[in-house]
Amino acid sequence: MAGGEVATCTPAFVSRVVQSRWFVVFASIVVMAASGSTYIFALYSKVLRSKLGYNQQTLNTLSFFKDLGTNVGIVSGLVQQVAPPWAVLLIGAAMNLAGYLMIYLALTGRTAEPPVWLMCLYICVGANALTFSNTSALVVCVKNFPESRGIVIGLLKSFVGLSGAIYTQLYLAIYGDDASSLVLLVAWLPAAFNLLCVYTIRVLPYLRRLDGGKPYSKPFYHFLYLSIVLAAYLLVMIIVQKQVHFSHAAYVVGATVLLLILFSPVGVVVREEYKAACQLEQSLQQPPSIAVEEPTTSAEKKKADDDDESPPLCGGGGVTGCVSNMFRPPALGEDYSIMQALVSVEMIVLFVISVFGIGGTLTAIDNMAQIGQSLGYPAKSINTFVSLISIWNYAGRAGAGYISEFLLHRYRFPRPLVLTAVLLVSCVGHLLIAFGVPQSLYAASVIIGFCFGAQWPLLFAIISEVFGLKYYSSLFNFGSAASPAGAYVLNVIVAGRLYDAEAAKQHGGHAVVGDKICKGVNCFKHAFLIITAVTFGGVLVSLILVWRTRNFYRGDIYAKFKVAPAATTDASSDGGGVEMVEGTEASAPEEKSKKKKEVVNEDLY
Repeated sequence: MAGGEVATCTPAFVSRVVQSRWFVVFASIVVMAASGSTYIFALYSKVLRSKLGYNQQTLNTLSFFKDLGTNVGIVSGLVQQVAPPWAVLLIGAAMNLAGYLMIYLALTGRTAEPPVWLMCLYICVGANALTFSNTSALVVCVKNFPESRGIVIGLLKSFVGLSGAIYTQLYLAIYGDDASSLVLLVAWLPAAFNLLCVYTIRVLPYLRRLDGGKPYSKPFYHFLYLSIVLAAYLLVMIIVQKQVHFSHAAYVVGATVLLLILFSPVGVVVREEYKAACQLEQSLQQPPSIAVEEPTTSAEKKKADDDDESPPLCGGGGVTGCVSNMFRPPALGEDYSIMQALVSVEMIVLFVISVFGIGGTLTAIDNMAQIGQSLGYPAKSINTFVSLISIWNYAGRAGAGYISEFLLHRYRFPRPLVLTAVLLVSCVGHLLIAFGVPQSLYAASVIIGFCFGAQWPLLFAIISEVFGLKYYSSLFNFGSAASPAGAYVLNVIVAGRLYDAEAAKQHGGHAVVGDKICKGVNCFKHAFLIITAVTFGGVLVSLILVWRTRNFYRGDIYAKFKVAPAATTDASSDGGGVEMVEGTEASAPEEKSKKKKEVVNEDLY
């Protein structure tokens, strides 16, 4: 076609779009937007209390098993190592549907009331299904864009943060104000999104850029802008719905607009593929460049083959070699085996941070409805707190990913130090809850939501940078597996028991079940003073990681993804010796002017 233009309404162009690496990002966004159903437990926990007669400690036990399923993704990580991403997504869809559907049937009386241990199993299976979705989408995108991993993780995890507010709007539009039906929505929606994207999320070959070039990340910022639009829309809807009575038709219209914004990133994908196709069309009309490459030696080929193979679980060499290699890890940033990573000081510190930091913020999020009730806030305000947590959870995830990546590239500012700052700020939110400052729960929900969201992309990015990418699907799940331990201790043993003890005092020493609740600041005061103390302990421990990785982050941690120009091009060609690689930007203005002429066939992805 003349002028380098490309027809877009053709099967070939549609196939190109669906098979592109940017469509993988879009599909992952859709999957992740439905993967945060565990963060709306507070919305249907009151129904569990009233219909099944649970007390606060039982609710917190259920919450612990929910968090256990959400964060212990070791099985999904190991499955990802040996199975294709589509298989991981299908397993997640089946588990999610089975687990939450059984909870819905129990709530609506369609089955006999299950014992508590069986309800714990149901919610654990349903929540664990989300680790399969998270692992498949997140690991694939990080491997497709290794030099933008902070941005990638922050973007994808930010949609998980928004999913609580998304679920709220959708269930009001589909089922009305029925908290039991919210559980049904949680059962089928993630499964449907997994099936929709099952064959589009996959690892694609990474084309290394020339040394001195910059990673091509403009589309990520366009995705970010659209996510901000979505977050702003959800925030406006939350505020308006608290002030104005909405009919069911109004909720339907609002949910329709929400879905249009959610799926709008596909426009970014289409635009990027159209630009790439036009550049390819133009390059075919120009005289080809002649590249001469030095032949690869047999030693280099052997090394490349070795690099393609996954490292052994613990370094190889049998049992003796395994134990020996466990304590002889490679340099930071190289590919660790699983056992080398697990016994390293860096991973142990990350475990402690996960227990103290994420465990404390999880406790606050899971108990936000009960905290609001105990402090005398009206029901509408309590729902606002839950929604605000979702919005600021999004802001923390997106902000931590993009800002930490900017600080790292521009100033070599270490990501572990950003994590330390986030833990320190979360202590302020815990103290506001502990002392019950009048009208401070709004600020506390903002701080807790932001800090909880910010910890995840920082934790996952640090693991990928320090321990390498070959076993990343397993290692990042190991890294998050420690948070349920903190959530159990702080939520069930500390917060749950202290709440029930205070409530029993207020009700004449009788155990509190059903609709009886605790009132006053003392219901959660001592629990959150303890949480503040252990979180500050996590701040101090995190400084060990900052110190041990200081030299690593001062260097170029992405140097392995750059290549020095190994090929020489014909000086008579229009390219002037410039070799463009897909996924990069030219490093000088004059190179940018020649980019359209020098797009190679790899630009087809």
